[in-house]
Amino acid sequence: MKSPDINRYLTDLFGLSSKTVILTGATGFLGRYMSEALLSAGARVILMASSDRLDVLTQSLANRFGDDNVIKRKVNFYDLETLKVVLDAISEEYMPDVLINNAYDLSDRTGFNTPKGSLESSDFDIWNNSFIAGIYWAVLTTQIIGNAMLKKGKGSIVNISSMYGLVAPNPKLYKGKNFLNPPSYSVIKSGIIGLTRYTASFWGHKGIRCNAVAPGPFSNTEEKTANSVDKNDDFIDRLKERTLLGRIGHPGELVGAIIYLASDASSYMTGQVISIDGGWTVI
Repeated sequence: MKSPDINRYLTDLFGLSSKTVILTGATGFLGRYMSEALLSAGARVILMASSDRLDVLTQSLANRFGDDNVIKRKVNFYDLETLKVVLDAISEEYMPDVLINNAYDLSDRTGFNTPKGSLESSDFDIWNNSFIAGIYWAVLTTQIIGNAMLKKGKGSIVNISSMYGLVAPNPKLYKGKNFLNPPSYSVIKSGIIGLTRYTASFWGHKGIRCNAVAPGPFSNTEEKTANSVDKNDDFIDRLKERTLLGRIGHPGELVGAIIYLASDASSYMTGQVISIDGGWTVI
Protein backbone atom coordinates (compact mmCIF):
# COMPACT_ATOMS: atom_id res chain seq x y z
CA MET A 1 0.00 0.00 0.00
CA LYS A 2 1.33 3.41 -0.94
CA SER A 3 2.21 5.69 1.95
CA PRO A 4 -0.12 8.70 2.30
CA ASP A 5 1.17 12.06 1.11
CA ILE A 6 1.13 13.90 4.43
CA ASN A 7 1.81 17.28 2.80
CA ARG A 8 -1.13 16.84 0.43
CA TYR A 9 -3.28 15.67 3.34
CA LEU A 10 -2.43 18.71 5.46
CA THR A 11 -2.95 21.06 2.51
CA ASP A 12 -6.40 19.61 1.89
CA LEU A 13 -7.26 19.68 5.59
CA PHE A 14 -6.19 23.24 6.29
CA GLY A 15 -6.72 24.61 2.78
CA LEU A 16 -9.69 26.75 1.78
CA SER A 17 -9.54 26.30 -1.99
CA SER A 18 -13.13 25.13 -2.23
CA LYS A 19 -14.57 27.68 0.19
CA THR A 20 -16.12 31.11 -0.08
CA VAL A 21 -15.46 33.28 2.96
CA ILE A 22 -17.15 36.50 4.06
CA LEU A 23 -14.93 38.77 6.15
CA THR A 24 -16.48 41.85 7.74
CA GLY A 25 -14.24 44.68 8.87
CA ALA A 26 -11.79 43.74 6.15
CA THR A 27 -9.91 47.06 6.11
CA GLY A 28 -9.10 47.19 9.82
CA PHE A 29 -5.68 46.48 11.31
CA LEU A 30 -6.50 42.82 11.95
CA GLY A 31 -8.85 42.49 8.99
CA ARG A 32 -6.19 43.29 6.40
CA TYR A 33 -3.98 40.45 7.63
CA MET A 34 -6.95 38.10 7.78
CA SER A 35 -7.83 38.99 4.19
CA GLU A 36 -4.39 38.11 2.88
CA ALA A 37 -4.17 34.91 4.93
CA LEU A 38 -7.55 33.63 3.74
CA LEU A 39 -6.63 34.28 0.12
CA SER A 40 -3.23 32.67 0.60
CA ALA A 41 -5.03 29.57 1.89
CA GLY A 42 -6.95 29.41 -1.38
CA ALA A 43 -10.31 30.88 -0.42
CA ARG A 44 -12.49 33.16 -2.46
CA VAL A 45 -13.00 36.09 -0.10
CA ILE A 46 -15.82 38.62 0.04
CA LEU A 47 -14.38 41.69 1.73
CA MET A 48 -16.93 43.84 3.55
CA ALA A 49 -16.18 47.25 5.05
CA SER A 50 -17.41 50.81 5.16
CA SER A 51 -14.00 52.46 4.80
CA ASP A 52 -12.80 54.09 1.59
CA ARG A 53 -9.66 51.98 2.02
CA LEU A 54 -11.63 48.98 0.76
CA ASP A 55 -11.05 49.99 -2.88
CA VAL A 56 -7.27 50.11 -2.43
CA LEU A 57 -7.16 46.88 -0.44
CA THR A 58 -9.29 45.01 -2.95
CA GLN A 59 -7.20 46.13 -5.91
CA SER A 60 -3.96 45.24 -4.16
CA LEU A 61 -5.19 41.75 -3.28
CA ALA A 62 -6.76 41.18 -6.69
CA ASN A 63 -3.43 41.94 -8.34
CA ARG A 64 -1.89 39.14 -6.32
CA PHE A 65 -4.67 36.58 -6.04
CA GLY A 66 -6.86 37.28 -9.07
CA ASP A 67 -10.06 39.23 -9.64
CA ASP A 68 -12.23 36.12 -9.31
CA ASN A 69 -11.01 35.45 -5.79
CA VAL A 70 -11.39 38.95 -4.34
CA ILE A 71 -14.87 40.44 -4.10
CA LYS A 72 -15.67 43.72 -2.37
CA ARG A 73 -18.91 44.90 -0.86
CA LYS A 74 -18.66 48.43 0.51
CA VAL A 75 -21.52 49.33 2.83
CA ASN A 76 -22.21 51.59 5.79
CA PHE A 77 -22.83 48.99 8.49
CA TYR A 78 -24.86 51.47 10.54
CA ASP A 79 -27.35 51.61 7.65
CA LEU A 80 -28.98 48.36 8.71
CA GLU A 81 -31.52 48.22 5.89
CA THR A 82 -28.85 48.55 3.23
CA LEU A 83 -26.61 46.10 5.09
CA LYS A 84 -29.44 43.57 5.07
CA VAL A 85 -29.97 44.02 1.33
CA VAL A 86 -26.26 43.51 0.64
CA LEU A 87 -26.09 40.41 2.85
CA ASP A 88 -29.20 38.93 1.22
CA ALA A 89 -27.62 39.42 -2.21
CA ILE A 90 -24.32 37.86 -1.11
CA SER A 91 -26.15 34.94 0.43
CA GLU A 92 -28.12 34.24 -2.72
CA GLU A 93 -25.28 34.74 -5.19
CA TYR A 94 -22.35 33.11 -3.41
CA MET A 95 -23.76 30.67 -0.80
CA PRO A 96 -20.79 31.29 1.53
CA ASP A 97 -19.11 28.49 3.45
CA VAL A 98 -17.48 30.64 6.14
CA LEU A 99 -18.47 33.85 7.91
CA ILE A 100 -15.96 35.83 9.97
CA ASN A 101 -17.60 38.52 12.09
CA ASN A 102 -14.75 40.96 12.58
CA ALA A 103 -16.35 44.39 12.04
CA TYR A 104 -16.50 46.86 14.91
CA ASP A 105 -16.50 50.63 15.26
CA LEU A 106 -13.39 51.57 17.25
CA SER A 107 -14.13 55.27 17.58
CA ASP A 108 -15.50 57.89 19.93
CA ARG A 109 -19.00 56.85 18.83
CA THR A 110 -18.52 53.69 20.88
CA GLY A 111 -16.64 55.43 23.66
CA PHE A 112 -13.04 54.84 22.65
CA ASN A 113 -10.38 57.33 23.73
CA THR A 114 -12.79 59.94 25.02
CA PRO A 115 -13.75 60.84 28.60
CA LYS A 116 -17.37 60.50 27.47
CA GLY A 117 -16.81 56.76 27.09
CA SER A 118 -15.89 56.13 30.73
CA LEU A 119 -18.02 54.16 33.15
CA GLU A 120 -18.95 57.40 34.91
CA SER A 121 -19.92 59.36 31.81
CA SER A 122 -21.00 57.04 28.96
CA ASP A 123 -24.50 57.86 27.75
CA PHE A 124 -27.22 55.96 25.91
CA ASP A 125 -25.87 56.85 22.46
CA ILE A 126 -22.45 55.35 23.21
CA TRP A 127 -23.95 52.18 24.64
CA ASN A 128 -26.44 51.90 21.80
CA ASN A 129 -23.74 52.36 19.14
CA SER A 130 -21.61 49.78 20.94
CA PHE A 131 -24.49 47.30 20.91
CA ILE A 132 -25.24 47.88 17.23
CA ALA A 133 -21.60 47.66 16.12
CA GLY A 134 -20.46 45.03 18.59
CA ILE A 135 -23.44 42.71 18.77
CA TYR A 136 -26.12 43.42 16.22
CA TRP A 137 -23.86 43.52 13.15
CA ALA A 138 -22.74 40.00 14.08
CA VAL A 139 -26.30 38.92 14.81
CA LEU A 140 -27.61 40.18 11.48
CA THR A 141 -24.81 38.64 9.44
CA THR A 142 -25.18 35.38 11.35
CA GLN A 143 -28.91 35.27 10.70
CA ILE A 144 -28.73 36.00 6.99
CA ILE A 145 -25.57 34.13 6.03
CA GLY A 146 -26.35 31.41 8.56
CA ASN A 147 -29.67 30.71 6.86
CA ALA A 148 -27.83 30.10 3.60
CA MET A 149 -25.50 27.71 5.42
CA LEU A 150 -28.47 25.91 6.95
CA LYS A 151 -29.80 25.20 3.48
CA LYS A 152 -26.51 23.53 2.62
CA GLY A 153 -26.29 21.78 5.97
CA LYS A 154 -22.75 22.95 6.56
CA GLY A 155 -20.84 26.08 7.50
CA SER A 156 -18.38 27.69 9.88
CA ILE A 157 -18.90 30.98 11.71
CA VAL A 158 -15.98 32.69 13.44
CA ASN A 159 -16.64 35.59 15.80
CA ILE A 160 -13.89 37.96 16.87
CA SER A 161 -14.09 38.65 20.59
CA SER A 162 -11.28 39.99 22.78
CA MET A 163 -9.29 39.28 25.91
CA TYR A 164 -11.59 41.93 27.39
CA GLY A 165 -14.52 39.62 26.76
CA LEU A 166 -12.84 37.32 29.31
CA VAL A 167 -11.18 39.69 31.79
CA ALA A 168 -11.50 43.38 32.64
CA PRO A 169 -8.89 45.97 31.64
CA ASN A 170 -6.39 46.83 34.34
CA PRO A 171 -6.87 50.54 35.15
CA LYS A 172 -3.13 50.91 35.78
CA LEU A 173 -2.58 50.50 32.04
CA TYR A 174 -4.34 53.79 31.36
CA LYS A 175 -3.04 55.86 34.26
CA GLY A 176 -1.90 59.26 32.98
CA LYS A 177 -3.12 58.53 29.43
CA ASN A 178 -5.66 60.50 27.41
CA PHE A 179 -7.14 57.34 25.90
CA LEU A 180 -9.14 54.49 27.37
CA ASN A 181 -10.81 51.18 26.63
CA PRO A 182 -14.49 51.78 27.45
CA PRO A 183 -16.72 49.51 29.55
CA SER A 184 -19.04 49.03 26.59
CA TYR A 185 -16.25 47.14 24.78
CA SER A 186 -15.91 44.59 27.58
CA VAL A 187 -19.66 44.12 27.67
CA ILE A 188 -20.12 43.58 23.94
CA LYS A 189 -17.07 41.32 23.60
CA SER A 190 -18.46 39.19 26.42
CA GLY A 191 -21.75 39.20 24.54
CA ILE A 192 -20.05 37.95 21.37
CA ILE A 193 -18.88 34.91 23.30
CA GLY A 194 -22.45 34.33 24.46
CA LEU A 195 -23.68 34.62 20.87
CA THR A 196 -21.00 32.15 19.79
CA ARG A 197 -22.08 29.53 22.29
CA TYR A 198 -25.77 30.02 21.62
CA THR A 199 -25.29 29.69 17.86
CA ALA A 200 -23.17 26.58 18.32
CA SER A 201 -25.78 25.08 20.63
CA PHE A 202 -28.82 25.62 18.43
CA TRP A 203 -27.26 25.07 15.00
CA GLY A 204 -24.72 22.36 15.72
CA HIS A 205 -27.07 19.49 14.88
CA LYS A 206 -27.79 21.26 11.60
CA GLY A 207 -24.15 21.17 10.52
CA ILE A 208 -23.17 24.74 11.47
CA ARG A 209 -20.14 25.30 13.65
CA CYS A 210 -19.53 28.54 15.52
CA ASN A 211 -16.37 29.46 17.40
CA ALA A 212 -14.68 32.62 18.62
CA VAL A 213 -11.18 34.04 18.75
CA ALA A 214 -10.19 36.31 21.62
CA PRO A 215 -7.15 38.38 20.60
CA GLY A 216 -4.96 39.93 23.26
CA PRO A 217 -2.79 43.05 22.88
CA PHE A 218 -2.45 43.49 19.12
CA SER A 219 -1.80 47.22 19.19
CA ASN A 220 -1.80 49.03 15.86
CA THR A 221 1.64 50.64 15.74
CA GLU A 222 1.92 50.47 11.93
CA GLU A 223 -0.18 53.47 10.95
CA LYS A 224 -1.85 56.57 12.31
CA THR A 225 -5.55 55.99 13.01
CA ALA A 226 -8.10 57.03 15.61
CA ASN A 227 -7.20 53.96 17.65
CA SER A 228 -3.50 53.44 16.93
CA VAL A 229 -0.62 53.70 19.40
CA ASP A 230 2.84 55.10 18.80
CA LYS A 231 5.37 52.27 19.02
CA ASN A 232 7.50 54.39 21.35
CA ASP A 233 4.65 55.13 23.77
CA ASP A 234 5.30 53.63 27.20
CA PHE A 235 1.79 52.20 27.01
CA ILE A 236 3.28 49.48 24.79
CA ASP A 237 5.73 48.64 27.57
CA ARG A 238 2.85 48.37 30.01
CA LEU A 239 1.12 45.92 27.71
CA LYS A 240 4.28 43.86 27.30
CA GLU A 241 4.68 43.57 31.07
CA ARG A 242 1.20 42.03 31.35
CA THR A 243 1.86 39.17 28.93
CA LEU A 244 3.70 35.97 29.72
CA LEU A 245 5.70 36.29 26.49
CA GLY A 246 6.79 39.84 27.27
CA ARG A 247 5.64 41.41 24.01
CA ILE A 248 2.58 42.53 22.09
CA GLY A 249 1.25 40.39 19.28
CA HIS A 250 1.46 40.87 15.53
CA PRO A 251 -1.66 40.18 13.41
CA GLY A 252 0.29 37.52 11.53
CA GLU A 253 0.18 35.49 14.76
CA LEU A 254 -3.61 35.61 14.77
CA VAL A 255 -4.37 34.30 11.31
CA GLY A 256 -3.39 30.69 11.98
CA ALA A 257 -6.38 30.26 14.28
CA ILE A 258 -8.64 31.93 11.72
CA ILE A 259 -7.55 29.52 8.99
CA TYR A 260 -7.94 26.59 11.37
CA LEU A 261 -11.50 27.52 12.36
CA ALA A 262 -12.48 28.27 8.76
CA SER A 263 -11.08 24.99 7.46
CA ASP A 264 -12.11 21.36 7.82
CA ALA A 265 -9.23 20.88 10.25
CA SER A 266 -11.60 22.10 12.99
CA SER A 267 -14.57 20.03 11.82
CA TYR A 268 -15.24 18.62 15.33
CA MET A 269 -14.85 21.93 17.14
CA THR A 270 -17.72 24.25 18.00
CA GLY A 271 -18.76 26.64 20.74
CA GLN A 272 -15.16 27.30 21.77
CA VAL A 273 -13.12 30.44 22.42
CA ILE A 274 -9.46 30.44 21.39
CA SER A 275 -7.41 33.00 23.30
CA ILE A 276 -4.42 34.35 21.41
CA ASP A 277 -3.08 36.80 23.93
CA GLY A 278 0.52 35.95 24.83
CA GLY A 279 -0.73 34.51 28.10
CA TRP A 280 -2.60 37.67 29.19
CA THR A 281 -5.63 35.81 30.58
CA VAL A 282 -3.69 33.00 32.27
CA ILE A 283 -2.79 35.00 35.37
